[in-house]
Parts: sequence; structure tokens; C-alpha cells
Amino acid sequence: MTIRKLLVANRGEIASRVFRTARAMDIATVAVFSDADAGLPYVREADEAVRLPGSAAAETYLRADAAIAAAAAAGADAVHPGYGFLSENAQFARDCAAAGLTFVGPSPDAIDAMGSKIRARDVMAAAGVPVLPGFVFGAGAEPDPAELRKAASEIGFPMLVKAAFGGGGRGMRVVRGADELAAAVGSARREAASAFGDGTVFLERLVESPRHVEVQIVGDSSGSVVHLFERECSIQRRYQKIIEEAPSPGVTPDLRAELCRAAVTAGQTIGYTGAGTVEFVLDKSGRFYFLEVNTRLQVEHPVTELVTGLDLVKVQLEVAAGLPLRPEVTAARLTGHAIEARLYAEDVLAGYRPASGDLHTFEIDALPGVRVDTGYASGTQVTTFYDSMLAKVIGYGPTRDEARRVLAAVLSRARLHGVGTNRDLLVGILREPEFRAGATDTGYLARHEPGELAAPPGEPGRALHALAVALADQAARRSRAKVLGALPSGWRNNPSGPQRAGYRVDGEAAEVSYAFGRGGLTAAVDGRPAPGLVLHEITATSVDLEFDGVRRVVAITRAGGAVYADSSLGHSSLTALARFGDAGAAVQPGTLLAPMPGTVVRVEVAVGDRVMAGTPMLAIEAMKMEHPIVAPTAGVVAELPVGVGAQVDTGSVLAMLEEEPSE
Repeated sequence: MTIRKLLVANRGEIASRVFRTARAMDIATVAVFSDADAGLPYVREADEAVRLPGSAAAETYLRADAAIAAAAAAGADAVHPGYGFLSENAQFARDCAAAGLTFVGPSPDAIDAMGSKIRARDVMAAAGVPVLPGFVFGAGAEPDPAELRKAASEIGFPMLVKAAFGGGGRGMRVVRGADELAAAVGSARREAASAFGDGTVFLERLVESPRHVEVQIVGDSSGSVVHLFERECSIQRRYQKIIEEAPSPGVTPDLRAELCRAAVTAGQTIGYTGAGTVEFVLDKSGRFYFLEVNTRLQVEHPVTELVTGLDLVKVQLEVAAGLPLRPEVTAARLTGHAIEARLYAEDVLAGYRPASGDLHTFEIDALPGVRVDTGYASGTQVTTFYDSMLAKVIGYGPTRDEARRVLAAVLSRARLHGVGTNRDLLVGILREPEFRAGATDTGYLARHEPGELAAPPGEPGRALHALAVALADQAARRSRAKVLGALPSGWRNNPSGPQRAGYRVDGEAAEVSYAFGRGGLTAAVDGRPAPGLVLHEITATSVDLEFDGVRRVVAITRAGGAVYADSSLGHSSLTALARFGDAGAAVQPGTLLAPMPGTVVRVEVAVGDRVMAGTPMLAIEAMKMEHPIVAPTAGVVAELPVGVGAQVDTGSVLAMLEEEPSE
């Protein structure tokens, strides 16, 4: 069988990734796109593209009928599901077969067997793969309190509540005491139902701070299943991986053989074909336990490709076409080390809150040893409808340290403007001593304060960036001058007082004063003289400045009402402070504002209710995650202008609290 035209039932980075291999195999490509994604690069990269009307995932990428209709319209004969969305939907695989389409993935029966984490655990236990004990609560009625108490007594604390279907950290909660259990199960059920269409959850004993290690497997239609070694995925936030690497720094050759043998057993047990991943947790004693099988290509597959030299998408397409695994696959070897960092649009210091907006500048250098897989480019938009991952940046080298260094270098020099990202956190992790030593586990970000790892430039970076932007703003004004425009910036015939400018630099106010005199440039930031200034060159977009004896170039970018400064000292976002305050800008005390655009999915209070500080009041769903909104202080709910289903923008008023009158 030959695949001639391939539709990718997905979006963004993974669609671009699959197109790249398909083109090299002389397979025509078809993209599908929602209205929100119409301007993304992957749509133009495909040979043809079919619109899926709407923007929400439920009306576009989660519609199997729409994907199959698009394939028919374009004349595709195969469908690659990517990851997420329909990738682990057994019925979609069956529908593709019924429509005469080759589904690039495992059989529907294998997807079914592993689609429920509960059934998967039972199957693996029967096959002799180590599993943790658990307890199941279906998607029907709310769990009976007696059942919850029984589960707690059998499993013990701490425990993990997990969605039975889906992944990506959605529908997962850690429970450390009986008083937290009912709320955690209820919240996980709601999030799971919203994200995956099924609110079934199960409880299992939590292994504290284990390593999260997974094994890549591939199988063909003849029954051959082989492993392609392991990946370490322990650096996680909100149960989502942000740094992955291959091989794992915590796995010895003997343990590798044992893990990979268990993974192959798992694949053989369910008759696996194509590319899949068997996930384990590894405790501090070296014992490992089965978590799940991801019956699809993983986000982190590039690290395996780099250390084996294989193209996993090509392997998928060959297996789907009925070909056996090639000798280079069955005899793959490990060479070198690869580390992947997931670059997200988010506010790390606000609890990893997803960010959205215009991505004005998106420039990541392609250094030797670096691979960038992305679905975005400068000038594109990050919406609230889908996951907030912008790119996967992968470093490769002969050793782990070389891979780590090149990845940190390219991320630290990237120019990312318009939306907040986790770039500084990623760089901070890559340069942190414990990570450098390979001592990673899922508790890493509990031990290391994200605010310290992702700290913005301190002094002198903040002072340098504020001064550079003030000078560049002056140069920009001079370039637009209609009179005496040839005079240098800041020139005065007679000496006068310094010029002044105010900015908010990475959230902190800074006042700059500067003057050009016969002795050169003098300046102060927040009243502190800037030492050793020599101005070499100044334009509206670049300032070459010697500051305290060190010469640096600061690149200046203006976009969307903000100014961005990039230098060897780091990266800053600046906004100009108004000279006169805005009388209407104050927010009334007790006002709860939406921290991001999204949909109100839960309201837990009513007007007139008395609440304590920290009381959950509402929840907003954005980028497939549920975000609780809690009372900032004690009081009485005075206004509640939104209800379940309401669409809100950043800054929308969600509720008003009034102080409870004293008696």
C-alpha cells in the first residue's frame, strides 16, 4: 500500500513537523485549520488546506466527522492525528477505516485497551508489568462520602487523583489529607469532563518526587515490537512536562534493560503497531511502576530522534503503509544526548497562567546542535482556544553538558516579544547546579522557587535597559523631527536641566534622567548616577553604550504599546509611565478581575454570601486548563455580574466584595 496524500488532523507545531517528513517522502499534504489558526504558518506549509469553521476545539479539531469530510474534500488517502485532540480516539480510527482512509497510528483495539488508564493498569498487571494500586470513580453520580473514605483507607495519603482518559496534566490533583479529597475529586471530574468528554477519575498512591521515565516503542503489522530507549520527563509544572531528555541521567545500563524489556512486553501484550510510549515512575530505590501507554507520537519525540538518528514520523508512515520495521530501527543505538525545552506563552510568576496576544517578535537562532519545532512566527497570534506551547527547542551534543549548554545559550539569546513566556525559567533550570548534575525528579520545581529561577534582569540590567530605552526614544523623536533633524539627539545650544522619562521595567517603576554636555552623556536611574557612561552609537532600535566600564549593545523593539530591550544582561519589557495619573484608572477595592480571557465554568458563591480570604468563588477555563478565582480578602459578595458560560476578557469584573459591617 502506498500513501499518496496525507491529511494531518491537528494544528501548529506537530502539523508542520509531519508535513516536513511527508514532503521528503513525496507525499502530498493537507492541513485543516480553525478560524483562530488561519494565519499560522502550518496552513501555508501544506500543499492544500481545508477550513474547519469555528475556533473552539470542540467545534473544530475535536470533530472526527469534520476531519474525515476534509480528507474527502481534498482527496487524501491517509490521516495523521498528531498528538492531543483525536490522536487517542479509537472511534476516530475506526471512522477513518470505514471511510477508506489509512489511520497513521495503532489499531483501534490497542487505543481502546490503553485509552482508559484503569483498563490499562489491569492489562499491564496481568502481563507482569509493575503497577500501583488504585480506586475508580465513574463519570455518573458524585462519589458517596463512604466510598471516598474507603478509598482513602485502602490507598493512604498522599494520593493522586487522575482523569481516566486524556493527559497533559488536566484532571490531576494531589491530595494530602482526607479533608481535601472530596473537593479534589469533584474538581478533577469537572476538568476531565470538559477536556476529554468523560469525568471518570481514579485514585492511586502518590510516589513522592519520583523520576518520570518513559520508553519509546515502535511496532509493525508482523508483530515485531522494539524499544528506542528511554526519555527523562521529570521537570514538570502543573503535571505538564517542560524539559525532557534522552537518555535519562538517572538510568543505569542494567535498569535501562529492565525498563525497556517491560515496555516491549507492554507493546506486545496489546499488539502495538506504529510509534507509542510506555510511561513509568521510578522511585528513589530504583523500583519502577507502570503509569500509562500513550498510543500516539509524543510531544518530546525529537530527543529520541536525535539520539538514535531516526525519523519517527517516517517510521509511522512506513508502518501505516504496511512495511516492516527497517534494520536501522530494530538495531538502533544511542549516540550522544538531547534535551528539549517546551517554550510556553505564560506568566510563570502568576502560577504559570497562560498568556495570549500578538507574538510580535519570535526569533530563535538555529545554532549548530539546535533544533526548533514551532507552529508560530513573528506577527502571529496566540489565542486562548488551545494549548499555549509556542515551540520545542532541542539541544543535542556528544555529552549531556554540551546539549545543556547549547540549549541554554540559544534560549537566552532568543528575541520573544508580545506575550510573556517561560523562557527565563527554562534557562534558569538549565543553568541550575542540581539540574546540571542530573539530579532531577518531579519535585524539582517544589524545591526550586520558580521566581528565583526565572528572575528578570536585576541591577545593572534593569538600569541599563531603562536608560537605553530612554535614549532610543529620544533618538526616535529626533528622527521624526521636521526642524533641525540633522542635529544629534539631545543636543542643546545652551546647557539646561536633564531630560526625564519614566518606565515600568519588568513590573517595577524606574525614573531616568539624562543630559548631553560637553563632557559627554550623564544619566541617573531612580536618582542613582549611572557610572562610566560612554555612548558609542544610538538609533531608535539600538543603543551601543559603555556602562560602568563594560560596553554592550541593547536591541530595542517597539510593539503593541510596549518596548522590549534585549542585551547580554537579559531581556526586559517596558511600558512608558504617564506624566500625569489617570483619574479613572483606579480599581475599586474588593474588585475581582479576570486574570486572562476565558470561559466561566463554575460559580461557587451568590450575592450576599460571606466569604473568607482564599475562598474559591469562580473558575475560568482557558487554554484547556481550569483556573480558580479566590477571594482576596474576607467580605460579603456584593455583585456577581457573570454566570457559568460567560466569556470574559482580561480585566473583566467577575465579582465585587464589600467589607462586612462591624457590629
